[in-house]
Amino acid sequence: MNLTITVEDDVLRRARIRALEENTSVNAVLHDYLRAYAGTASGKAAAVRRLLELSRNCRSGRGQSRWTRDELYER
Repeated sequence: MNLTITVEDDVLRRARIRALEENTSVNAVLHDYLRAYAGTASGKAAAVRRLLELSRNCRSGRGQSRWTRDELYER
């Protein structure tokens, strides 16, 4: 099914730029959003989106800690 929407030129331009940066398309982003909005997205896709959202909004950090590669891979 096709859908026609009206979007301001600058909004669409910025959305296209962001989609290119994320190696996707505005169409794919809208498709995924509408599936999630309608409650029909697969559990895995919804979980990935939620994880990415949490990651973007996370305010935690590692503090002042610095590790070397060897320290990270010590067993």
